[in-house]
Amino acid sequence: MNSSTFLPGNNDKTVRTQSTTFHIQPHSKQKVSYFHHKDVGNFHFGLQHPMKPHRLTLTNNLVLSYGLHKKMTVYCPPKATDDELMEFHETDYIKFLKEVTPENSEEFAEDFPKFNISEDCPIFEGLYDFCQIYAGASIGAAHQLASDGADICINWSGGLHHAKRFEASGFCFVNDIVLAIQHLLRFYPRVLYIDIDIHHGDGVQEAFYATDRVMTVSFHKYDSGSFFPGTGNISEIGYGLGKFFCLNVPLKDGIDDDSYVSLFKDVILDVRDHYQPSVIVLQCGADSLGKDRLGGFNISIKAHGECVKFIKSWQIPLLVLGGGGYRISNVARCWTYETGILLDTELQPELPQKNHYYNFFGPDFSLHPPLVRKMDNLNTRSELQKISQQVHELLRFLDGVPSVQMQELPGDLQGILDESDEELRDAREDQTVDVRGRKRLMWHDNEYFDGDSDNDKDDDQNMDVDLS
Repeated sequence: MNSSTFLPGNNDKTVRTQSTTFHIQPHSKQKVSYFHHKDVGNFHFGLQHPMKPHRLTLTNNLVLSYGLHKKMTVYCPPKATDDELMEFHETDYIKFLKEVTPENSEEFAEDFPKFNISEDCPIFEGLYDFCQIYAGASIGAAHQLASDGADICINWSGGLHHAKRFEASGFCFVNDIVLAIQHLLRFYPRVLYIDIDIHHGDGVQEAFYATDRVMTVSFHKYDSGSFFPGTGNISEIGYGLGKFFCLNVPLKDGIDDDSYVSLFKDVILDVRDHYQPSVIVLQCGADSLGKDRLGGFNISIKAHGECVKFIKSWQIPLLVLGGGGYRISNVARCWTYETGILLDTELQPELPQKNHYYNFFGPDFSLHPPLVRKMDNLNTRSELQKISQQVHELLRFLDGVPSVQMQELPGDLQGILDESDEELRDAREDQTVDVRGRKRLMWHDNEYFDGDSDNDKDDDQNMDVDLS
């Protein structure tokens, strides 16, 4: 197993010239780095909470069982520092996360509404350590990518796209994606962010809503604002310098493999051709799979992976992150399958029996269990064609590829956000962009259970197992 401790140096900076898309040599083997901290699966949001970090342990164990670790460089990343987290998040918020514990939570109760602490985002043991671990992995992966240490970097513990600068949201406390993109912007002119989680990537969109150096594209369920987080209408297109550099693809329940993959490829290929990204960040939330507890789509692991495969085929530097996913045995299957895709390795459909958690994947013990439900696809062909047409029309408004003068130490993106905060607030009030009540993600009407046959009910009993 090729492993090491990832310790990025503060002075290890490579300034890239203003240029075209950075392509990997077409006939070279893509170097893949994998970031996993041995403790990341040991945290526990609560007995009834849908978010279970234990899914990361299942994923890593399955990756190891297939022997995929032998084909990539494996890193145990350091935790993110306070200063690194505060490159995006407000100081008072990070200080709160660092100090609050289940034991002293009553002392901080008056701050709960301010920072959106709720049943969705509870205070649990080791909360700040958990944030430091998954954010540190994404920052480390971004550094590895930018320093040419790898062509593809994977952090399945990352992708927590709802967290805002000042508050937690939707099971997310720290937005590792924004932190990673901020790091990439020091080295690359243009970052393309793609989100295939069933929930809108609102936190990332909001962070980069007023810049053309990051283009955000989110494929998600949108139900007239009622499905969490309530944002992501196609009318949300960016603001100021970032106008038209934000794309949303709103979908309805029941979308199937053919419809989803066809629309994804149609839209994202046009995005690539218009924006010419220097580097791509791909959030692979697995709650868009069929039979997810909180989802409503009807797509298979193979279709989800086909999106990853399509982006990989471009041979542009790629950071791959996790995200949502609440039927954790299927999350582990999906992200393991996609690790194989990123390594150009076909995995046998029968799960390896040497897997420590093999019994957890019954009764089929397959990499591709049937996930398609008998439900109507509420996305009609004409509606999907209309969405595609609207997206292509929006892309035509882009006035060429954004030109960026790269510097040794570019201005902090946070400065851009600070300068435009007042304008952004006014714009959101006028356009109802990213304005919503604090919606709850848990216990949505679409929550799906298998009743007594639902082996995910036993997740919490597995948390006492040695996860290293």
